[in-house]
Amino acid sequence: MPPSAGKVTEVKLVLLGDSNVGKSSLVLRFVRNSFNAEQVTTVGAAFLQAPVPLEDSDDKIQFGIWDTAGSERYKTLAPMYYRGAEAAIIVYDITDFESFEGAKTWVKELKLYGQPNVVIALAANKCDMEEYRVVSTQEGQAYADAHEMSYFETSAKTNTNVRKMFVELAQCVPRKDALNDTTSLEAASSSKKGACC
Repeated sequence: MPPSAGKVTEVKLVLLGDSNVGKSSLVLRFVRNSFNAEQVTTVGAAFLQAPVPLEDSDDKIQFGIWDTAGSERYKTLAPMYYRGAEAAIIVYDITDFESFEGAKTWVKELKLYGQPNVVIALAANKCDMEEYRVVSTQEGQAYADAHEMSYFETSAKTNTNVRKMFVELAQCVPRKDALNDTTSLEAASSSKKGACC
């Protein structure tokens, strides 16, 4: 039985990464199409929602987005936010090698303690600052490929690949059972999975 037209599926999405990599800026660019160069550091976590239309369908994904604090003192709270997340964006700053190493730690933690089928995107943020780059595109892409993640070079400032990242992530999230309204997940089709992971 085909899914009913216009179905909205709620999906928990978490952003993880070290402090000052631009997680909040990416979320605000996507949800409100705004950018603030003086963005205040997130304390604890912030929650926003945004719908994403699905390709070849009238259905939508309603992302419930948890923007987590990256500072050391809040890292113990992270499991509370990524527990049950069906999608995640791990963010690092291309001008800060330590943030790339931090992203690797977040990936390991998420794969150990997160949902088994969580769909992950790796965001190489601040690509507008190319002249200060210390993490190459090849290095980021290779790490993402090795860990079956999508890879995006993003900039909240110039709005580079921000919407594309969220939209492609939405296409990859396994669909909830359309036959009844339970929260059990169906496996994503192998063709969709291959395109995203």
